[in-house]
Amino acid sequence: MRLDKFLKVSRIIKRRSVAKEASDAGRISVNGRDAKPSTVLKVGDTLEINYYKKKMIVKVLSLNENAKKDEADGMYEIIEVKEL
Repeated sequence: MRLDKFLKVSRIIKRRSVAKEASDAGRISVNGRDAKPSTVLKVGDTLEINYYKKKMIVKVLSLNENAKKDEADGMYEIIEVKEL
């Protein structure tokens, strides 16, 4: 699954266009590397998301194409959240 779609479906970021802009600006990395919106994710990947005044580290647990709201939380595990 593409990075921008995962961020939208999992509801980490509300809109796919915002997820695309964040990754284009270099605020998202996958496994320690800067990621483009088209980066293909796999289960077990680690995402580092820097937005606003927070840094969030998340581990990908599943890749559901069409997750409902109550299923979205099960797609990832929050490892760490830091206030910047």
